[in-house]
Amino acid sequence: KAGFFSQRAQSEMLDQTVIEAMVPDLAVLRTAYLIERDFAEFYEMSAGKVKDETTKKALEMLARWGHLLAGVTWIGLLYYFNFVQGEYFKEATPDAKSDAVKKLAPRALWWFRYAALLTFITGVLILGIQGHMRQGVGNWSFWIVIGALLGTLMFLNVWLIIWPNQKVVCGIVPGDAAAAGPKALLASRTNVLFSGPMLFLMGAASHLPGKTISMASPAAIGIVLAVIALLELNAIKGKLWPPMATIKGVIHCSLAFAVALWAVMHYLG
Repeated sequence: KAGFFSQRAQSEMLDQTVIEAMVPDLAVLRTAYLIERDFAEFYEMSAGKVKDETTKKALEMLARWGHLLAGVTWIGLLYYFNFVQGEYFKEATPDAKSDAVKKLAPRALWWFRYAALLTFITGVLILGIQGHMRQGVGNWSFWIVIGALLGTLMFLNVWLIIWPNQKVVCGIVPGDAAAAGPKALLASRTNVLFSGPMLFLMGAASHLPGKTISMASPAAIGIVLAVIALLELNAIKGKLWPPMATIKGVIHCSLAFAVALWAVMHYLG
């Protein structure tokens, strides 16, 4: 039976050159996972052995600082691509757009994808330092579980959808740029949609009262997960909905989604 990535390559009719070009990215993700796992275990054990609360807080603060620095870079570039560069490309001359696609976009995409990777790794480190890995997901805040889920999906969208298709658009690897562009745009707009609720929930975990995931109602959990799953499936195989096609529309959608998640988690949870 063909694996996931083989099926994906066949379904998109990618040639062998493009598949080979994807291998370094998969190796990066695997290495990142191993580093993240080792560091999470190391930090969790270190924090557990440290009796001084000040030292524990210092370890957590370092991880949180890295998380914020990487997150600001990642989300800032996400908004740059969607709100600035995309609109510029609509008005740019063919020569100017071609030059930007070949020289500017690849540089911005490098910072974009590695900032996403570092954000994910430092987020896991924070959970490890706080002891969440040892406690189990059932003891996590409902807010942080859904916020972390959205952040993880955004991270995966960057590395498994946006970047592979943008490599085709930028001419880094051969392929159908006309088909790759809309796929990257859909995943990118979905990340903008997810970003508002994700940031709200991350803040709510520290500043709003809430239940642990084990104490939340099954109805609230089911509704939230079902909606997120449908939106992510659309990002993978669906189409760009008209409200998300414009800057104003996707911002409004993101804010409305944040309010809707809060309402379900607060009143039903």
